[in-house]
Amino acid sequence: MVLRKARLAGAATVVLAIGFVGVVTLGTYAASGVPESSSAALGLSGGTVPAAYRPQIQKWGALCPEISAPMLAAQLYQESGFDPAAKSPAKAYGMAQFLEGTWATYGTDGDGDGKQDIWNAFDAIASAATYDCALARDVAKVPGDKQSNMLAAYNAGPYAVIEHNGIPPYRETQGYVRSIQALAKSFTAPADPGVQLALSREATGAIWFAQSKLGTDYLWGGTGQAWENGRFDCSGLTKIAYESVGIELPRVANDQWYAGPHPSRDQLRPGDLVFFANDLEDPRTIHHVGIYVGGGYMIDAPHTGAKVRYDTIDQRDYIGATRVTPDGAAALPDRNLNDGTITKSETPKVD
Repeated sequence: MVLRKARLAGAATVVLAIGFVGVVTLGTYAASGVPESSSAALGLSGGTVPAAYRPQIQKWGALCPEISAPMLAAQLYQESGFDPAAKSPAKAYGMAQFLEGTWATYGTDGDGDGKQDIWNAFDAIASAATYDCALARDVAKVPGDKQSNMLAAYNAGPYAVIEHNGIPPYRETQGYVRSIQALAKSFTAPADPGVQLALSREATGAIWFAQSKLGTDYLWGGTGQAWENGRFDCSGLTKIAYESVGIELPRVANDQWYAGPHPSRDQLRPGDLVFFANDLEDPRTIHHVGIYVGGGYMIDAPHTGAKVRYDTIDQRDYIGATRVTPDGAAALPDRNLNDGTITKSETPKVD
C-alpha cells in the first residue's frame, strides 16, 4: 500500500484543501416450516456475512414476520462470529450455539440432506430461525413490539415475557434486546441511498485524533500506550481515535466492521472506517482498517516499518466502509484476543 511521493503529497493536498477543512466546519411462518414471506423482509448489506451463508440467512430470515435476515445475522454473529465449529463453556455448540437438549426439539435440516447436524452451518441457520419463530408464537399475545418480545423470550424465556406482559425488567435481557436490534442495523442494506451531509461530532473528533498521530511509527498490536512508545497498528489507531470521543470499539478490525451501517463507495464521508480483506466475499478475512478523510484517502497505520500516514483507499482488497454509531459499537460482543472466541454474558438456550 505504499504511495509514491507525488501521490502522498496529493493526498495531503486533497485532505487539507477540500476535505478536512470541510470536516471541522461540519459538525409468514408457513405450516410446512419453510420460509414463505415476512413483513420484515429486509435485505443484507453487502459484505456483512460470509458469501457461503448469505443465501441461507436471507432465506430463513423470512421464516416469520417477527424476524428478518439482518436480525438473524446479528444473532449468529453475536453467538459465534459465524463459526460453525464454535463451542462454549456452557456446552452450547455450533454457529447458533444450541444446547443439545434444545437442538433435539428445534434442530432443522437446512440443506436438505435428511439430517439435523448441530455442527452444520446451514442446519444451524435454519434452526436458529425456527427457534426464534417458535418463541414468537409463544409470546404472540403479549402487547408491544413483537420482535422485541421475541428477543426477550430468547434471552429470558417466554414465561418471563408473559409474566411481565412485555420485556422483563432484567438488565441483561433489556441489554440483549437493544444490542441485537442495534447490531442488526449493521447487517441491513440501506433502503435510502441518500447520505446526510452533516458529520457527527464523533467522526470529526476521531479524524482530529488520527491526524495528530501522523508520522507515528507502526507497532503490531499497538494502541498508543506509553509502554508502546505511543505507537499503533491499524485497528489500534481506529480504536483509540474513536475512544477519544467516547465510543468504545472492539480491538480487531473485522469486529470494528460491524460498528454501524455500511455506506457505499460513493456515499463515503469523513470519519467512516474503511476496510480491506483478503476475500471480498468473506468479512472474516478483513485484515486492515483506516479512517476516511475525504477525496479518496484515509489515515491509517499500514504495516511494520511504516508510519501513520495518508493512503489511498483505491486498493484491490477494499471491501467497504462502516459509519460508526454509538449504538452500533455498544452492541458488539467482546472477543478473546488469545483465541479469537467471542466472549459475553452467556445466554444459552436452556434445556
